[in-house]
Amino acid sequence: MSAMRSRLVKVFGWVVAILVGVLALWLVVASLIYPFEYVRRMVAWGESDVGDYLNHFPQRRLEASPQPFEFDEAPDDARVSAIFESILEVEDFDAFLESADTQAFIVIQDDEVLYEHYFNGMLRDSMMTSFSVAKSFDSALIGIAIDEGSLSGVDDSITDYLPELAERDARFRDITIRHVLMMAAGLDFTEDRWFLFNGDGPLTTYHPDQRQITLENTKIVDPPGQHFLYNKYHPQLLGMILERATGMSVTEYMQTKLWDPIGMEFDGSWSLDSEGSGFEKMEAGLNARAIDFAKFGRLFLNNGNWDGEQVIPTEWVAESTGLDPSTHRADHYPNQFGQEIYDSGDGWYKYMWYGKARDNGSYDFAAEGDHGQFIYVSPAHQLIVIRNGFEYGIPGHEWFDAFHRFAGEL
Repeated sequence: MSAMRSRLVKVFGWVVAILVGVLALWLVVASLIYPFEYVRRMVAWGESDVGDYLNHFPQRRLEASPQPFEFDEAPDDARVSAIFESILEVEDFDAFLESADTQAFIVIQDDEVLYEHYFNGMLRDSMMTSFSVAKSFDSALIGIAIDEGSLSGVDDSITDYLPELAERDARFRDITIRHVLMMAAGLDFTEDRWFLFNGDGPLTTYHPDQRQITLENTKIVDPPGQHFLYNKYHPQLLGMILERATGMSVTEYMQTKLWDPIGMEFDGSWSLDSEGSGFEKMEAGLNARAIDFAKFGRLFLNNGNWDGEQVIPTEWVAESTGLDPSTHRADHYPNQFGQEIYDSGDGWYKYMWYGKARDNGSYDFAAEGDHGQFIYVSPAHQLIVIRNGFEYGIPGHEWFDAFHRFAGEL
């Protein structure tokens, strides 16, 4: 028996040694193909989370507005809680939010804060990251750049600003800014691949030079405008277009064109791909306080007007959030994620905003980010709902549906 045990121990040791050797070889090969920093991040950081902005990425600062805006206070916790308790079928709304890994939850109607609470150790001045809510800010900056003449319009070819793409593949000339905003540029995006390191998901999250990987790694697989495909190369393309068209970093442009004009109360930041590259993580890296995210919602609620100043053209707000009948068809949303948008009941994706129609002909729209970040706007009800979270807590479509019902019942 002892001899058998000894042989088993040796076999186990050999298996472990082989596995360690294979892993080491795998990491060496990966480091020969990709920057060492990228491989290190993949191994050390794992899946992205809401702490990435604080613990991992360098940041470029956004300074609080010299004229901060403050919403009026009209607390109505009992009514807000009662409606959500009925919709979500929970007994205690605050307890539910705590258990659902919520960081912040704010309800604003007619410029009055009805409900504002923070959970799981977070406070009003706690910084929170946006994840894909950042994409809606990207879209707004494109609209501003068009309005001021830095960009000619959404029908510009992306190669007007990124000519090196056409040098690699002439078909890039057919891709417009509109295609990119619509997540319909026809570019491949395979979240994970067999080698792990070559998946587009990790590359657009952890590669330390997002300009390089976006210019060199993007591949055309479909004609532009044919299909929706959620794709994190799209916001990176928009960021480079903004840099080249305006001559400013995205953070600097944001500071002057959005952050200051709409009275952001607190400092914010935009996470960068690395110190060396210094490019904003356009897909997910905007960081702010929840109450300041609400001001971005207010700007769109008021059709781009901020107390008399037209920060974003009214036409852009309508164009970037409203339904495009030409794309509202099942075959425009061929993948599972797209089908969830389309099948949700008159839902759509426009210029990096999610829209949902109401029976009266109006519609609501929202910016949504991974782990449950939301800026929800219901113009017909003069309503803004902000939810930030460590995790979703419940599926994202359930949050969206709850906000939609809440707006109708408030």
